[in-house]
Parts: sequence; C-alpha cells; structure tokens
Amino acid sequence: MNMIRQAYLDALEPRLRNLFEYLHENPEPSWEEWETTKYLAQLLADEGYEPRLFEDSPGFYVEIGSGAPVIGLRTDIDSLFQEVDGVHKANHSCGHDGHMTMAVGVLLMLKKLKETQDFTLQTGGTIRVIFQPAEEKGNGALSIVERGLIDDVDYLFGVHVRPIQELPVGKHAPALYHGASMMMQCEIYGEEAHAARPHLGKNAIEIGGSVIEALKTIRVDTRISWSVKVTKFSAGVGHGNTIPGKAMLTMDARAQTNAAMEQLDAGIQRAIRSVREMYDAQINAKVLLNIPAAEVDEEAEEILRRSIVQSVGDKHLAEPVVTPGGEDFHFYTKKRPNVKAAMLGLGCGVSPGLHHPHMKFDHAQLINGVEILTNTVINAMQYAKMNAMNV
Repeated sequence: MNMIRQAYLDALEPRLRNLFEYLHENPEPSWEEWETTKYLAQLLADEGYEPRLFEDSPGFYVEIGSGAPVIGLRTDIDSLFQEVDGVHKANHSCGHDGHMTMAVGVLLMLKKLKETQDFTLQTGGTIRVIFQPAEEKGNGALSIVERGLIDDVDYLFGVHVRPIQELPVGKHAPALYHGASMMMQCEIYGEEAHAARPHLGKNAIEIGGSVIEALKTIRVDTRISWSVKVTKFSAGVGHGNTIPGKAMLTMDARAQTNAAMEQLDAGIQRAIRSVREMYDAQINAKVLLNIPAAEVDEEAEEILRRSIVQSVGDKHLAEPVVTPGGEDFHFYTKKRPNVKAAMLGLGCGVSPGLHHPHMKFDHAQLINGVEILTNTVINAMQYAKMNAMNV
C-alpha cells in the first residue's frame, strides 16, 4: 500500500466508524430498510454520487463511469429480527452494518482516487455498487436479478464478516464456499378424536414423529457435508384429552454442493411420501427458502487473492473458506452463469457467532476490507479490459 492511499484510509477511518455506529444502532429487517436506504443514499448524494433508488422496494445502486466492462460490488442492508434479552426487535447480528460501511468506504475511496488521478475510467467501464435488501429472507438477490442489474456485469464481488472459528482476526479469504440451504414447512392433517378412542382418529403428532424418523433413512454421499433436521414442531390447541388432527413442522436442510442438495431434497420427498402412504394422511410440503451453494469463479477468486496481498500483505492471506452457512449472493451466478463472482471473507473475530443476539467483531478490520475491496474493483476492471482485448 502506498503512502498516499494509507493517508486517505487514515482520514476515512473515523468517518466510517461513525457510519458503522449509526447503522448498527438503526437496524431494519428485510424489506423494511427504508430509512437505511434514505440515509445512505443521501450520504452518497452529498458526495456527488447519483444514487438510483428502487420505486417499489428499499435498496438502491450507484454507478461510476459508463459502458463496458461492468464490475459489480454488492452489499446487503437488512438486519435480523430476533429476541435480544427477552425483547423481539431488529438487530444487526450478521454484520450487514459492517458490509454497508465497507461499500460506502469503497465509494469514498474511489472518489478520492479519481480526484487525484490515481484511478480513472477514461477508457470506459462501469463500477456498480449495489445496496441489496432482504438477504436474510433469501429473496433480495433475486429482486436485483429481476431488475436486470446483473445482466451486463462481468465480475461481481461481495463480502461477509467471518466467525473466529473460521478465520483468525486479520486473516482474509479470497472466496467463501457457502453451502446450499433449504427450509421446508409441512402441514400434517390427521383426524381429531377423543383420547379415550384413539382408534377413531389419526394422531398428527405420531404422523409428524414418523416424518422425523423417516428423515433419518436418507442417504447422501458421506464425503459431502449435509444435514437435515426438524427445527420447529407444533400440534394440539385443545384439551389434553384430545388427539390432535393437525400438526405443523419446519425442517432445515443443508448440503455443501447443489448436486448434494438435489439428492437430499429427493430423499426428503421420499420420506414424506412414505409416511403419507403409511398413515393414509394428508401432508402438504412447502419450500419456504431454497438458496444455492456457491459457484465461485477462479478468475474472481484470483483477483480477490491478489487484492488481499496488495492491500495488507501475504501474511494476512487465508485459504478460501468452506462453510455450511447459506448466502443469497449465490443466486446471482445461478441465475446469470456468465457472471464471474466471488465473496471476500473478512477475518474480524466474529463471536460468539453470526446471528447470535450479542454478536461482536473487531471493527478495526473494516478499513482493511475497504482497501481490499477498492483494489478488487480496480483490479477487476483491468482484468476485464485485458480479457476484452484478447477476444
């Protein structure tokens, strides 16, 4: 890192710290990020950018330059809604406040570098920074795809803070290999009866229990990480002497690859079908969430790798992280396979863990993320232009 860029970063850090604190203290859950959108858009407008807001939802995007190639940087902007010390409320426990801070930091850095001629797009090209809503709902990325904002993108990058169990503080990964995740809800319809006459009914609890046991018969290649488990079960609303005729269960399925998830899904369907036939009962299964596994592009990963070394040195470079967690970022490559994409894993000591109501991390690493991502979009632009010349 040269001395001039270091001076820019040093001057920027206090401002980004204040921005992070504001975002952290003002969380908004998925599809409700209106004030977050307004605040960030105004901040960037004051810096001379022209934020393009979505008319029908929170979120927006900002562009630098014009024409091809197009380099994308995406941040999520929503919080979780969870119980914190006995109170249900919006809470930034997945680090999206940090992700937004870094994205804004990149735009502020690029503005400064343009002013000093350290960065230019005189030969064409667009950097598009996307502030995406509703990552936690699993459908925010799809809304961006539907708007056509990914259609012309050559390289797309994202970032996510990582738990201490995955990356030490100050170590950064050039790719995150998230697994596929699926959430399914089953409505079970048996037949209500008096507890003294169980032969006249069909106990929905027993049917649900059989579904749970049937899931244990699923077989997927053991060399690939996968799991399926029931995470919610409810039945019975009347007296304790009534056999319930209705139950509801929710299951969570994970697989490290998309192919393994297809096998797992087929096994779940077989398990449900067998229980349905055994009890002659109605079981309605509905997929609530289905997020694909990462399909990381080798070039995009290499660009991130070089940018990490360029920014903070090779001793801070980690190997790509394989994680069972899900991330809707990977819808971008699933829906637009031509896009070369990868996510930066920022080693900042997240603990006790992501989605924990009292999640904490080392905020000092955010400025390193800004430097890495700034270099990433600049380097990706150079890669894309060289690729175009070689066609």
